[in-house]
Amino acid sequence: MDHLLGASLPVFLGLTVLVFGGFAVLTGQTLAEGWKPVSSVLAYSLLLGLGDRFLAWGLFGEPLLSLWGLAVHTVVIGAIALTTHRIAIARRMVNQYPWLYERNGPFAWRERAPARG
Repeated sequence: MDHLLGASLPVFLGLTVLVFGGFAVLTGQTLAEGWKPVSSVLAYSLLLGLGDRFLAWGLFGEPLLSLWGLAVHTVVIGAIALTTHRIAIARRMVNQYPWLYERNGPFAWRERAPARG
């Protein structure tokens, strides 16, 4: 199982999912607040993935130059950041333009139906 995750399970869950996943949540929210595009989220996710691999190596002796480990950890971190970014963008669209849009689930918005009078 360790070779599928690119690190041992406790390191993957603790460092990648909890710590760097938390960083990914904050990154996604911050980039959404600045109306940054998805490409920015992907770039920052790659940087977080590199930092995760470095700390996994430095603190827990995991392999530093594991391409598979970098890919798996970066995909998990990126998925968290992209999900948070989309939720924050949807929330921001509805809150900033309440006369135009209404929520359509956690990830989307739709045009507000015209008022019938």
